[in-house]
Amino acid sequence: MFPIRKILHPTDFSNRSQAAFEVGCALARDYGAELVVVHVNQPPPVFAPDGIALPGPVEEPYELRARLAGARPSDPRVKVEYHLLDGDPADEIVKAAKIRGADLIVMGTHGTTGLVRLLMGSVAESVLRKAPCPVLTVKTPAGAGDKRGETDSAAQ
Repeated sequence: MFPIRKILHPTDFSNRSQAAFEVGCALARDYGAELVVVHVNQPPPVFAPDGIALPGPVEEPYELRARLAGARPSDPRVKVEYHLLDGDPADEIVKAAKIRGADLIVMGTHGTTGLVRLLMGSVAESVLRKAPCPVLTVKTPAGAGDKRGETDSAAQ
């Protein structure tokens, strides 16, 4: 078994991410590892009159920081670090894993297939292909997914 000292958990605050967070916390507790929780904010593009996409204004996303800080492990012995990132979710997750020296990435997956996956892609699949370390994807059991109307954004 390889040593696990740092676990990266990307979250989009969905119930699916919560299930992966709980697995990440359990692994961090069992291995005495540090858990790094990240959320990637993907700002919507701003278009100029001629249709060219311009970078949007960068604002301090206080609500996202508060939600991120609210992700607390049930075991107080688990050491947690939080980071709010901006950009493409898959690219930022892979970059964070490299920069932070993650030994493992634990992330939820939405399990999309067919046309939705073809059109939107899969953050989890992209991370699996590009990650510098092993990736554990957690799919929530049937019936335990997100409530209707909840948005699935950045991390999966």
